[in-house]
Amino acid sequence: MRDHPHADDRHPDVWTGRATNRVQWLLALAGAACMALGIQLAVDSTWNSGIAPLVMSVVGCIAAGLLVIFGTLAFVHVDLRLDKECVEVRCGHIGLPRRRIPLSHVAGADFTALVTPRHWGGWGYRWRPEKGTAVVVRRGEGIVLRLWDGHTFTITVDNAESAVRVIRDRLRTNTPGPGR
Repeated sequence: MRDHPHADDRHPDVWTGRATNRVQWLLALAGAACMALGIQLAVDSTWNSGIAPLVMSVVGCIAAGLLVIFGTLAFVHVDLRLDKECVEVRCGHIGLPRRRIPLSHVAGADFTALVTPRHWGGWGYRWRPEKGTAVVVRRGEGIVLRLWDGHTFTITVDNAESAVRVIRDRLRTNTPGPGR
């Protein structure tokens, strides 16, 4: 894990953190290869069995490629922004999916040393009835937010211990309870 500029005891007005997964770029490359195959089939086709199988192959390759590219690039990294009022999680380069959780909805925060895609069923924005919701972009440390409604929200982020300290400090200064 890399050092985070906010690792000291003073808490800034806005704490930011990030987690990155470079393996996702390899998957995006596989999606680009599917698209290239679809384009190659459309341009330089020697199919003699009719137009329907050719169109289905071209559309299938391009659609699969686009799904893989956009599905993986959305989870190349996650950005966590913590200010005095909320925790905001943004995924990928365009910031979607995004979740904003007001601190008044947070009952507590815990550090977890190991969050793995295997525990959540893969990378991405995940939901499991017995575990809650998570944004998992890589294996490693993370934050588990306990919400007043009984749900949890887990985020993989570098320097998660520091983020938990900041969240706990801000929760102490706010009036606790779901009615805020």
